[in-house]
Amino acid sequence: MGRIQGKIALVTGGASGLGEAIVRRYVAEGAQVVIGDIDLAAAKTLAEELGDAVSVLALDVTREADWIATFAAIEQRHGRIDVLVNNAGITTVGSIESLSLEGFRTMLDIDLIGVFLGCKHVTPLMKRSGGSVINMASMCGLKADAELLGYNAAKAGVTMLTKSAALHYARQRYGMRCNSIHPGAIHTPILEKVMSQVADPKALYDSWVSGHPIGRLGRPEEIGAIALYLASDESAFATGGEFVVDGGSSL
Repeated sequence: MGRIQGKIALVTGGASGLGEAIVRRYVAEGAQVVIGDIDLAAAKTLAEELGDAVSVLALDVTREADWIATFAAIEQRHGRIDVLVNNAGITTVGSIESLSLEGFRTMLDIDLIGVFLGCKHVTPLMKRSGGSVINMASMCGLKADAELLGYNAAKAGVTMLTKSAALHYARQRYGMRCNSIHPGAIHTPILEKVMSQVADPKALYDSWVSGHPIGRLGRPEEIGAIALYLASDESAFATGGEFVVDGGSSL
């Protein structure tokens, strides 16, 4: 316990799914956590449950003005930021033939441009005292799926954006690290949304299970554990890394 005691962390999309698991773990380990989310009702409910260690800010990750306002509020309230988790994201099913241009652009806006904006606008505040930027990528950023064209493209972009940002932070001696987490299929509400987009949800679910050599889907708290390591000083020498937690599915 207390592995990130006193650290100030922002978790985007922290009201549910992987974000919620990360928020819970960070609070348990002593951090002050800001949830940045568009689902304010769910975020406030979680904050009320977890107590004074959690606060909520409205954040649409596709809007640059929201990011600027978010970091201004964190600076005013806490004076610094130690950890940013770029977790907010969506998944839309679609191949090169079936995915619409609008669907493709929306996925890039949320899953990739949102990460870019977070990395860009956290820098002026975080570089004052150093810290850790954690970008949620995916096994789909490393291995293609014909029916997840947009998601593949966005998460592959996150993978290389992370490395480029990490290199910049290191060369500038900002004391900032930037790493990506690559989960396999994790049983969260977003998985339910993906299943609702197909004709045979059970077949899709069974294919996910069989695609993981470990023989099951992942649990949100297992991703929370990696996010904790990357937020802590234990990972001080890790930057630009791909932390693959996918039950062997990308092998």
